Amino acid sequence: MPVVKWGILLVGVLVLVWLFGFGGMSDISVWAAAQQREAQNALAQGLRAVRAGEPGAWATLMGLCAAYGFFHAAGPGHGKLVIGGYGAAARVTALRLSGLALASSLAQAVAAILLVSVGAFLLDLTRDQMTDTADKILAPASYIAIAMVGAWLVIRGIRRSASAAAHPVDEHGHCHSCGHAHGPSVDQAASVASFRDAVAIVLSIAIRPCTGAVFLLILCFALGIPWAGVAGALVMGLGTASVTMLVALAVVGTRSTALSGMSGSGAVRAMAMIEVVAGGLVALVAISLALPLL
Repeated sequence: MPVVKWGILLVGVLVLVWLFGFGGMSDISVWAAAQQREAQNALAQGLRAVRAGEPGAWATLMGLCAAYGFFHAAGPGHGKLVIGGYGAAARVTALRLSGLALASSLAQAVAAILLVSVGAFLLDLTRDQMTDTADKILAPASYIAIAMVGAWLVIRGIRRSASAAAHPVDEHGHCHSCGHAHGPSVDQAASVASFRDAVAIVLSIAIRPCTGAVFLLILCFALGIPWAGVAGALVMGLGTASVTMLVALAVVGTRSTALSGMSGSGAVRAMAMIEVVAGGLVALVAISLALPLL
């Protein structure tokens, strides 16, 4: 088992080195951007078919929207950043983290629907004004919110590390000095999901609506087929969620493998350290993405 654990960790480190040290992330970005352009061109044709009432046009359009969402999420994005960082930092189950990824992607689609609906019907904004709002105002706001989530993970990790040092516990969460439980056991912690964390993560991702969904909705509103835009934006969210959920499963699996065999204060201190490191990385990357937009 130790060989398997360290093997998985080594693979994870090598993947990170390739992504950030040898241009892997850049290669993925170029590939994803090319696929998005092709999907966008196909979307324009699909919208004309829906407007003309061609048979099967709706199904084709929804398939294209799902593909666009997938390729959009395959490139560098803040959704994967915060979901992956939180999954590494918090002892949350794969099912709950996947649900969080799904909720975040759908919330991002809803944000796009609200932006275009309010902009088109209430504020009479042009297409350029709405896209500028998404890219120049909402995007940096989202990155700042994500940086705050990362900072909170760092602070919480430091507090947990200090608490573990002051009150060493066994695998059942009982203090070695007095025998009382000063916190949840490792198994109990794995079953706890913070509603406050979930709301903060969903909102930090949803603040910035998907540019592709905004583009689709503007076209659909202009063509007089708004419901096609609404449905397409939600399906795009599902396509995006398919990638972020895979990230969630991979992160939880790696974290569980790394902590296997650990219990009591050792597990608490290890999780606190992971929380500090993951939170710090989330905050640093989010700030680096926000600065060029400010």
